[in-house]
Amino acid sequence: MYVDWFRLSDRPFSITPDPRYLFLSERHREALAHLLFGVTEGGGFILLTGEVGTGKTTLTRTLLDQLPPNVDAALVYNPRISLIEFLETICDELGVPLPPDARSPKRLTDALNRHLLAAHERGRRTVLIVDEAQNLDVSLLEQIRLLTNLETHRNKLLQILLIGQPELRDTLARNDLRQLAQRITARYHLEPLDPQETAAYVRHRLEVGEAGDALFTPRALRMVHRVSGGIPRRINIVCDRALLGAFADGLRRVDSTLVRRAAREVAGELDLPRVRWTAATGVALFVAAVGSAVAWHFAPPMPLVADPPPMLVRVPTPTPTEAPVDALVLPPMDDLAGSSAALLARWGVEPPAGLPETLCASAADHGLACVRGRGTWNNLRVLDRPALLELRADGVTRTVLLTGLDRIAAQLWIDGEPHSVPLLELDAAWLGEYLLLWRPPVPEAAMQRGYVGDSVAWLRRAFEEPDGMVFDAELEARVREFQQSLGLAVDGVAGEQTLVHLDGISTSGGPRLSAHVPDS
Repeated sequence: MYVDWFRLSDRPFSITPDPRYLFLSERHREALAHLLFGVTEGGGFILLTGEVGTGKTTLTRTLLDQLPPNVDAALVYNPRISLIEFLETICDELGVPLPPDARSPKRLTDALNRHLLAAHERGRRTVLIVDEAQNLDVSLLEQIRLLTNLETHRNKLLQILLIGQPELRDTLARNDLRQLAQRITARYHLEPLDPQETAAYVRHRLEVGEAGDALFTPRALRMVHRVSGGIPRRINIVCDRALLGAFADGLRRVDSTLVRRAAREVAGELDLPRVRWTAATGVALFVAAVGSAVAWHFAPPMPLVADPPPMLVRVPTPTPTEAPVDALVLPPMDDLAGSSAALLARWGVEPPAGLPETLCASAADHGLACVRGRGTWNNLRVLDRPALLELRADGVTRTVLLTGLDRIAAQLWIDGEPHSVPLLELDAAWLGEYLLLWRPPVPEAAMQRGYVGDSVAWLRRAFEEPDGMVFDAELEARVREFQQSLGLAVDGVAGEQTLVHLDGISTSGGPRLSAHVPDS
């Protein structure tokens, strides 16, 4: 409909995969590098996770295209099958002749083992890729783990790549799957595009579609990021609908109003309550997890276990040629008082006696408040505040202070010294729990339609609304849109959950993670 109107070669934002429109952002390239390195380095498991629509399937296809010539690959894209069907699928993918009694797991495994041994003798490597792995039954995951026992005296015969949504990480954190988790040699969580990457993504697809002019205004591109959360599939849906809206209105360019209207029209298709957001002008990321356990609220510090032994977090070798890095030993839990004191000190508060129990009370005396939550590294980048992180390993829980964060590593404050730890390694120990401090910008705990005052004026400025002191219907609509995009309760009330996200993207004072990023 709009293709001729805009003089396009075809619909540039179709969600149907088309190699011509392939766009690999910096983080997609980084994820691909992790996968290729893991595939060529040896047996075990490689884990790739990401929210729906972030490009996991695109990466899988790119990986298959870039596999070395001596690598054979088997792809299982529907894991909701039995063990027999799973083994039969692998054999079919690799061209393994099925034994006479193909309904026996042992016979299928023996046939697969013979094939892998023969391939190994010919100098070939074999990779099994399981897509949508979050749908695997725990019992099947355990059987998949046993496939990595197929080996020679020196080499694993099968490399397994698990690709799935974020809940796959929670499944692998189960105690009864710890043997599998310990065999994961490389992990990567694919996060949404940032504002600049979103704009580059849109421009790239328009250029491939032979758009003569910049069809989206700069403000429209920023709005695309806000309403899509930087997730490519959602970007496509919003932009496609926005172009259709411009055509219907007889417009030659797409502005932010059209993008916002398009997002409202396709809200059901976007499944907005589950959208993950990255830091962008006027937008923050909030990742909803299970029920109220993830809800934002002011609370005392996280419960702690006293006096466990130190926990070991190994720093991986950055490249195959570098020497191993010494292991980093995290302090036992009795150093929590020191971590809490360091957190207060970053806000200019002299640590009181009785930490950590007095942490939130002392913060309140200085106009600060505790926020406890559960999320992702992207969560923390958006909030941009130092935080106490709860780490778990071998059934033991400890807490350290996060002081800096970039895409590769976290800066942890341990025993009065900074330590840079790769996120790839911390992912195995951090289950997403944190506690941070912030300074509420307004005295009201919640504002809603009909309120009048300076606090409302601040809220209007935060949402880039016209100056005023009245909480009107338009402002309520902006609050609802903001809440819906972050997966918060959509009630149009600017409560603490909404305010703490706005604070994260503001230029207010106080310590920031982005001001103290880890060394590269």
